[in-house]
Amino acid sequence: MTARLKQVQVGALGEETEGARRASAGSSPSAGAAVAVAPDPEVVEQARRRQFTAKYKLQVLAQAERCAPGEVGALLRREGLYSSHLTTWRRQREAGALAALTPRKRGRRAHVRDAQATRVAELECEVERLRQRLVQAETIIEVQKKVSLLLGVDPSPLATAGRP
Repeated sequence: MTARLKQVQVGALGEETEGARRASAGSSPSAGAAVAVAPDPEVVEQARRRQFTAKYKLQVLAQAERCAPGEVGALLRREGLYSSHLTTWRRQREAGALAALTPRKRGRRAHVRDAQATRVAELECEVERLRQRLVQAETIIEVQKKVSLLLGVDPSPLATAGRP
């Protein structure tokens, strides 16, 4: 944010004129001098979202319904509202009366899981882990069969069962 200085001309009678020239050059030097006015050093509060209570919304809607066709704009200006507020509040009122007019919490909704859903998720993870182990075991068995064929050893279980 840049601060600009405002150049103000002070006239002969003490009134301020912005950017004006004097007609006579013979007046006193202080009468036509430019005075620099410093910007306001106060920090402006950050804007916040307005929240309206259900009671206030219902009051404004009741006033708007009692207004004549040209008076609604004056009501909105007086209250500092927009016509979209009235439209939204009317829809909310029709959808669920007073409960719909209460302000809702913004942001994502909390993710609530029950015990059964948690247990199902745990079991699904365990099933996936066991499937991976099964694939790994089958791969190892296939490799062992190929190695035994290369070495000429009989891979059948009956050949190993007859040995003491």
